Amino acid sequence: MAGRRRNNPDRPSVTGSGAEQGGVLPSDLAVEELYGALTSGGFTDEADPDDEPVFVPPVRLLPEPELAAAALRVPLLDRAVRLARWTAPYRAVDEFGEPAAAAVAEAAAALGLPAEAAAEDEGNGVTADVLRAWALAVDLELIVVGRAGPGEGDGEVARPGPELAGVESGEPGAVLEAWLSAADVVLDTAVEADLPFPDDELGADAAQPADEPAASVEESEAAREEAQELLDQALQVLYESTAFAEPGAETVPLGVLAALLVVPDGEEPTEEMLGDITSVMVSLDPMLADLAEIGLLEYRPIDPDLFEEPEEGELPAQPDAPVDDEEAARFGLVRLTPLGQYGVRQWLLEEGFDAPLVGEHATGDAAALLTGVSEALNVLPDEEIREWVRGRDPLPAARELLAAARGGDTLGPVRRMLCQLALTELGTAAEPAVREVLDDPELGGFGRAWLVQHGAADVPEPGRTMALWTTVDTLAAQLMDAEVDTELMTELVGGLPLSPEPAAFLGELWRVDHVCTADVLDAIGEYHGDKNVAKEARKAAYKARSRRPS
Repeated sequence: MAGRRRNNPDRPSVTGSGAEQGGVLPSDLAVEELYGALTSGGFTDEADPDDEPVFVPPVRLLPEPELAAAALRVPLLDRAVRLARWTAPYRAVDEFGEPAAAAVAEAAAALGLPAEAAAEDEGNGVTADVLRAWALAVDLELIVVGRAGPGEGDGEVARPGPELAGVESGEPGAVLEAWLSAADVVLDTAVEADLPFPDDELGADAAQPADEPAASVEESEAAREEAQELLDQALQVLYESTAFAEPGAETVPLGVLAALLVVPDGEEPTEEMLGDITSVMVSLDPMLADLAEIGLLEYRPIDPDLFEEPEEGELPAQPDAPVDDEEAARFGLVRLTPLGQYGVRQWLLEEGFDAPLVGEHATGDAAALLTGVSEALNVLPDEEIREWVRGRDPLPAARELLAAARGGDTLGPVRRMLCQLALTELGTAAEPAVREVLDDPELGGFGRAWLVQHGAADVPEPGRTMALWTTVDTLAAQLMDAEVDTELMTELVGGLPLSPEPAAFLGELWRVDHVCTADVLDAIGEYHGDKNVAKEARKAAYKARSRRPS
């Protein structure tokens, strides 16, 4: 945590003359130095990771109209929509429900593809592009295939489906629902593309390549689940990386993505892991390329020349030779697009994950902001506060925040810490509002500290009762997080005026009328290194609990 300092003689004290020299109460510290536990995540040392919730970081999505416009620009979806229009009022199809051979060239022309190429060879890329867009349009019900009606000939025909009108209208909800369905289809196709066929799915005249023996149904299903899990994990890692990336720095080298999936946190890759990383890169390469076609990703695939053996007389690449950015890019680069962020978030929500958006707690008043952020398990407080503060008149906003920070409940300390952060975001224009609450027993202590930290003059010292209450409140805020910042708590407790006689200070502290007094005394006993202090703190905590009604 940036900026944390131990006892600093240059820092003005707001704890009053009753504090012992050399001791620093938490109210002496800047809120930025105390802040941090509220945003910490991860597992405690004793916790079983399998028993812990998975926290997905909040993200900032583009507005839905912009996402819908991006979806309509995706070539694969655009072709599916244009093909659906082309079927009006109806088009004959073959026994497979696809455009008859004679109509493929006409369909290609409707898509702006070279019709001559489609007419010359049914097996070329143009025909494949037409049929792929057709299959997607049928999956999305942009096209429906059914029995021919009167005057439409024999057999089956295709006509525009029920979902086409909504997509063509440009209504964001309809467009994004169609795009997400298309992404689902492409995701399933990407996973299955390179899987071995089960032997009972091979036709009588079909032959599996000699070097690719047919798999059993169980083997094929296991391979599919493994590929699906790998791709799901890769997309979630990309989602989290994008959430924390600076704008313009969202691109991830494929090797880095693979390493994040293979190497445990905090470990260096072993030789065996390096081999696994390469295998993961090779497995992800075609799947990511497929997802790029639906606009979920921007992807530069692995350069196939990297797998070529050097020509006779050509020296192989030296493993220790420096690699520039262009050479590194040959191993693959991937970036989750804004549309991809939207899609992955929708999938996470469907799987039951909490996948919040930045600003979810910033749409109401100050009470909604402070309460929402203090109660949330998965939140970026700084971002929520910036969203809330943006565009507000500082002085009324400061008064609203201070009023919302009051309260003797267990989350009150967190609300007051968040209030200090928000006041800092508002800047010195908040000073008049802060001065108005200096006599408030809950707000006066941190109000004085905030004024001193922002260079204000003529800040009156608090009374001893207020200083002690603020000490308890400040320490209590650090205890609210599931994973307490041990280093910070040790520093804060170590700075309390507990020497030479801890019983004197603790004798004052246990009498503080605060809902968290006993818990704070327990923490002093836990985080202070002196056994005598720990003993006195436990005794004081017992007295505090005996004093407060249960």
